[in-house]
Amino acid sequence: MTSILQPRECKVTKKPQKSYGFYLRIEKDTAGHLIRNVEENSPAEKAGLKDGDRVLRVNGVFVDKEEHAQVVEIVKNSGNSVVLLVLDDASYQKAEKEGVNLEELGQKASTGQQQEQQSPPPMANGAITAVPQPRLCYLVKEENGYGFSLKTTEGQKGLFIVELSSQGAAAKAGVQNNDRLIEINGKNVENDTHEEVVKKVKKSENHVMFLLSNEETDHYYASQKMVLSKETASLRLLPLKPRLIEIQKGKNGYGFYLRMEQNTGDHVIKDVDSGSSAAKAGLKDNDILVAVNGEQVDGLDHESVVGKIKHSEAKTTLLVVDKETDAMYKLAQISPFSYYYKAQDPTPAKMEERAELHTEQKVNHKPRICKMVKGPSGFGFSLNMIKNKPGLFINEVQNHGPADTAGVENNDFLVEVNGVNVMNESYDKVVARIQDSGDRLTLLVCSKDAYKYFQGQNIPITASMADPVHDPSEPPAYTENHPSEPERNLPEPRERASSSSSSQSAASTRADSDNNDDTKL
Repeated sequence: MTSILQPRECKVTKKPQKSYGFYLRIEKDTAGHLIRNVEENSPAEKAGLKDGDRVLRVNGVFVDKEEHAQVVEIVKNSGNSVVLLVLDDASYQKAEKEGVNLEELGQKASTGQQQEQQSPPPMANGAITAVPQPRLCYLVKEENGYGFSLKTTEGQKGLFIVELSSQGAAAKAGVQNNDRLIEINGKNVENDTHEEVVKKVKKSENHVMFLLSNEETDHYYASQKMVLSKETASLRLLPLKPRLIEIQKGKNGYGFYLRMEQNTGDHVIKDVDSGSSAAKAGLKDNDILVAVNGEQVDGLDHESVVGKIKHSEAKTTLLVVDKETDAMYKLAQISPFSYYYKAQDPTPAKMEERAELHTEQKVNHKPRICKMVKGPSGFGFSLNMIKNKPGLFINEVQNHGPADTAGVENNDFLVEVNGVNVMNESYDKVVARIQDSGDRLTLLVCSKDAYKYFQGQNIPITASMADPVHDPSEPPAYTENHPSEPERNLPEPRERASSSSSSQSAASTRADSDNNDDTKL
């Protein structure tokens, strides 16, 4: 019965800084890692990949039972060429139904391609494993210290871990003998002296974050001409995890307050009602909000974050951390949002995760965040639409005007105004939003080509796709507050069904004396 099941080996090679031209996805009630949205004339199509194919192996590594985030990471780390062993949709379903061992099915076909790799797949206890990664390890000092020593090795960069105590703090954190130290608390120390590194460890007092590599990882990254960094590190050894919480909206909302702390800019959960949907879902007082429905909220103002939550009609999915977890990630100088993609299952609301093998590497397809301050003649652009066609676009951008200086270009399509998606709003409502924004305006825009591309691929355009923007000479438009006028922080909650001319919020609101925004949700 299994003889008709024929996996296909597809070697996909792309140009540097370009994409493979497909998405890797998992879907609800569908087994396997699926190939989706294979772009016409892309490297993926030319290699023979087809929509609905299931990935069995990546560069010889059997991945069918691996976590989706791990498969994405292996493909990303493969450089500009990757070998995928795939099975078509009908054959995969047949194999699942008949209980076929997919690992054995793919072994024969994958033997030849393993010999083509620049470096053989890494081995652990005789079995093929995933691509090696640097590791982030969080050490908590004990009574006898951290339980390791450091040494230098002639002819090799960096310091190495030696004399590791088997029951010490370092070993418990996942540190191994002969690990090479790359970063301490987010700062590279490869060129530091022994004395400088010791000083930094001592200065960190009772907690320290190490980025570590080993000989295998060093060899692999060197062979692939890749740079070791915390952005590519495994987060699995970190003891504290962000929490992904799905909340169903109740009759009285979700049952918590959201506050923006003035001194930190954090969006903090407050006063979770006992028995509310939020409490039942596991939301806790003083949790710090990281993302709403898969979109990062760092850099957004209070009103924008409230708007994102309110746009969810029946439920919302929040990524949160407690204060201890937040402090750990800040020590590493990475966002907890990284964990959302690297080690967490996809958002329950969608049950899918897209491998960013496509648009993130196409610079011209990235939307742009443009922050501007009104000049004597306004913001310096006009807004237009084509009758009976969706979308608003920008023209008549004045040279050296606020919009031009912020990076807005003629024929850009408008996606968001002050953090609110306006792609389906009327021309008059969008104009009113801009006019009501005061002296500061933040737009999310994208080029005409990018707009057509995202629409054609049915990919939602979000601010998280854009490069971060920060002008140190001006306070960010997204985080500006007016403590002396607290009511200005609580306008219309940005629901599409509401009138933009309304001045009263549909949410319960309060302005505390400590100048923090506070909104009941």
